[in-house]
Amino acid sequence: MMARSSLETILIICACIGLSPASAPSGAWDAFNYSPESRVVRPTSVFKIQGSIFNADNLLSESDEATLINTGSFVSLDFGKEVGGLITINLSPSSNSSAFSLSFSESSVYVSTLASDDSTYPAPNASYDGIEPVLAPLASGLWTQPAERLRGGFRYITIVSDSDDALTISNISCEISFMPHVDNMRDYSGFFYAKDPVCTDSDFLTKLWYAGAYTVQTNIVPLHTGRQIPSVPSPGWANNATLGVAGPIIVDGAKRDRAVWPGDMGIAVPAAFVSTNDLIPVRNALSTMFAAINPVTGALPESGPPLSQLDSDTYHGWTLIGTHNYYLYTGDTEWLQTVWANYTKAVQFLAGKSVPSGLINITGLRDWARLGGGGINAEGNAIYYKVLTNSADLAAYLNDTELASAYSANASIVKSAFNHEFWVESLGMYRDNTSTTLCPQDANSFAVLFNLTQNASQANSVSAGLEKNWNELGAVAPELPDTISPFIGGFELQAHFVSGNDDRAMDLLRREWGYMLYTNLSVQSTLLEGYTANGSLGYRSYRGYNYDPAYTSHAHGWSSGPTSALTFYVLGLQIMTPQGQDWTLEPHTSGLSAAQGGFETPLGWFGASWELSGRKNTQFVVETPKGTSGTVTLPAGLGKSVRVNGNPLKSKSTKNGKTTFVVSGGKHTITTN
Repeated sequence: MMARSSLETILIICACIGLSPASAPSGAWDAFNYSPESRVVRPTSVFKIQGSIFNADNLLSESDEATLINTGSFVSLDFGKEVGGLITINLSPSSNSSAFSLSFSESSVYVSTLASDDSTYPAPNASYDGIEPVLAPLASGLWTQPAERLRGGFRYITIVSDSDDALTISNISCEISFMPHVDNMRDYSGFFYAKDPVCTDSDFLTKLWYAGAYTVQTNIVPLHTGRQIPSVPSPGWANNATLGVAGPIIVDGAKRDRAVWPGDMGIAVPAAFVSTNDLIPVRNALSTMFAAINPVTGALPESGPPLSQLDSDTYHGWTLIGTHNYYLYTGDTEWLQTVWANYTKAVQFLAGKSVPSGLINITGLRDWARLGGGGINAEGNAIYYKVLTNSADLAAYLNDTELASAYSANASIVKSAFNHEFWVESLGMYRDNTSTTLCPQDANSFAVLFNLTQNASQANSVSAGLEKNWNELGAVAPELPDTISPFIGGFELQAHFVSGNDDRAMDLLRREWGYMLYTNLSVQSTLLEGYTANGSLGYRSYRGYNYDPAYTSHAHGWSSGPTSALTFYVLGLQIMTPQGQDWTLEPHTSGLSAAQGGFETPLGWFGASWELSGRKNTQFVVETPKGTSGTVTLPAGLGKSVRVNGNPLKSKSTKNGKTTFVVSGGKHTITTN
């Protein structure tokens, strides 16, 4: 019997969980899709030349030639956006002495003839990776990078002559390596579109949604293309390590680390769901984490192979949260049942750290780079609470009512203890632990987002307190000074929406992600791993990155928070139960005049649009699969008369000026006046 190909296996899995290829409606938003139209991409412009280079502009075509003469002459080419894969060049050496070298960079800041931006290891001299030498004698014809020399993320490539003898080159291309199982990377199953009246670029919100989606796409990679660990000696790099139990698989970054990190997935997976609905890589990543569980203790690793780092209670929790997200989006009961024994063992691992109050003592200290975090810590316990509430849901879906009840009861104890131990009334926020007054960005954002706050006033107070950490470029994390983390910022963004502070959410979005998208330090197509409070690329310089700004990733899925937030909150469409059997529409109009978008689940298309014509005359359209049920909540301050499909609304409730009612699946037009 012939073995199945990876693609055949993926299609079988898709069929089993009800995922079938589907395309979002076409429209003006398609112009903002950063995904390449072909797997083979070419440079779009010449960035820089020096020395004896003849006809450099010819390198932008498929067939025209350019010639390099003399040692040190070089040409730097710009692909126009983040790409990744193997380079191919047609060579015509003039002698057996002709030779050249390549260097790569995501940011224009690190375009160099001496070194690529670092992906292997952070070095204080920012030149660990070095160059890729292509030594004499060169064969005439097509040269392709060795597979292990794959660069997973770059925008610029520099070609340097290493000989005084002429080298004629042409037909420079990169074969895209990410999303290897997808023929048309632009064929999204979801979309979002809105005009921003505040930004100079009115298309900012749409561009940002697609930048987040494309960032996650670049993080979905072939199974055997991980960063080699232990690191290859400097200078050098290698991306030929195995990343898990199956591929394709979702990792944390295009250039690096190129490994499964479940914390990153807490942001990246919702972004993937609303845009491409490409969730098989998520299943493979989660399966990888559960396959590595400690069979005795139930501990999960912090990261997947080849890193396989241990001792993180928070990232242990993120694997469990990721399991709930995956099941919510897919309803993949067959897979959930295969990991359920390990899942419950992993929940018990956290419960086993409980102290008399019900909170847990954080002893696995590895985390997203924050300082502190050990002991009776607010961030770790917020994640533990979310694990318990999610676990109650999953147990109920599997008809284990006794276990669901136990998880729910434990969650109630944790919520009460969390507020007793961490809430500081005089500060209006949650403190990091019982021995400090530092109020961290992560724990406070989680408290609002995970429903640990006890009332709307408390949530509003947290939102206001978080804003005090901002500067003009975004939210500076008190738990990692001088650092703006779009990972934690993505959760803060959602917390402002959840607490009803839409203007504050939009302000943060424009500051933090506007900076990332438009600064000339970035690739302006995918989203930065992080940056310093003054906007420099020295993210985490003093916290594990050895003051190497070239090591920062420019395509990191954990920074894609706005992609799901714009869909879930601004558009207002979310699913509440697996596959969207129950859903909500609650637009946060956020100073905009209109928005539209949607996404796909195994049940079918979920789409919405809204348009405001003054505060009284509004129209909302929602289209969901037959057989589903949705709760619609209209923004406060609209007209008193509500009609659904032209008929006066008969049954509704009103709270805080918002009108709420239930509709069945199908297409509905809702108007107010």
